[in-house]
Amino acid sequence: MRVLFLSWRDTTHPDGGGSEVYVERIAAGLAARGHDVTVLCAAHEGAADVTVRDGFRIERRGGRLTVYLHGLAALLGRAGRRTDVVVDVVNGLPFAAPLVRRRGLVALVHHLHREQWRIIYPGTGGRVGWFVESRVVPWLYRRVPFVTVSEASRRDLASLGVTRTTVVRNGTPPLPAPRLPRSPTPRLCVLSRLVPHKRIEQAIGVVDALRERYPDLVLDLVGDGWWAGDLDAEVERRGLRDAVVRHGRVDEQTKADVLGRAWLMVLPSVREGWGISVMEAAAAGTPTVAYASAGGTGESVVDGVTGVLVHDEAGLVAAVDELLSDPERRTRLGLAARERAATFGWDEAVDAFEKALVAAYSP
Repeated sequence: MRVLFLSWRDTTHPDGGGSEVYVERIAAGLAARGHDVTVLCAAHEGAADVTVRDGFRIERRGGRLTVYLHGLAALLGRAGRRTDVVVDVVNGLPFAAPLVRRRGLVALVHHLHREQWRIIYPGTGGRVGWFVESRVVPWLYRRVPFVTVSEASRRDLASLGVTRTTVVRNGTPPLPAPRLPRSPTPRLCVLSRLVPHKRIEQAIGVVDALRERYPDLVLDLVGDGWWAGDLDAEVERRGLRDAVVRHGRVDEQTKADVLGRAWLMVLPSVREGWGISVMEAAAAGTPTVAYASAGGTGESVVDGVTGVLVHDEAGLVAAVDELLSDPERRTRLGLAARERAATFGWDEAVDAFEKALVAAYSP
């Protein structure tokens, strides 16, 4: 099949994250099976207009908002007419592909963005964004099959009236073996885009709350994003410059090293479709503390088995405190996390996604 993904960014974009990792892993898997795969996404500084990677093609056009117009234009052009299946990646805003295409169409939704709209655009803009996502998308895509990445996201979509949904979970991204042993002193990590709805300030707050009890406690922040300056200011305000290390974007080996050194991953995000960083940490034998209310983390973390799920910020501090002081339990959780992470493969994810595409191509 000729498959076109419409995605507002790719993994090389400064705001690229887990959604883009998923799209590109699936695209590479489909290409390896002989499908002709293209990802159309926004252009950004320093990136070529066209790139071929892992057997699929990336075309970059337009900016943060104009990429949606370029997506529709592509569907109306010759390339769109020759495409068998279009995957419309709805990250809050849709490409609105059903306006110009009736068959061979799949919508991919990682999670809903109710909280993100309120946090990032607290005024009218956020209300309009949530209206589009919660009202316009279900109506416009009412005849389109959906793919999502967790049962939590499937339930959220069902609450909006979207019922034709297939769950295709993330695989665990392969990482090299850490070059360094587990840190001899307490070390936390956060692997995330640096944006407000990830609530990384709360991870910084954990360090602040526990630094008297654990004087050597360090937090590693891996990732980048437009909220980085605000996080730096928060670190300065709390006087934690020596306790928080911000690494920015790193290569895969460095990421593995940081995850392997950490005692715990802390993920205070308000909403996750699945929590791909949870499984990356798990593959390094590092358990995660996250929020039960964040959707997909309730599935990527098995509470009390591969990590701990909490309900509020006080619970986040208490859970980290308990695990830092209990090496036997922490080791037990880490071993179980590593074993479970190994059960989520990308081949299985590509199998399931390919079936969804075939069904859309020949309903």
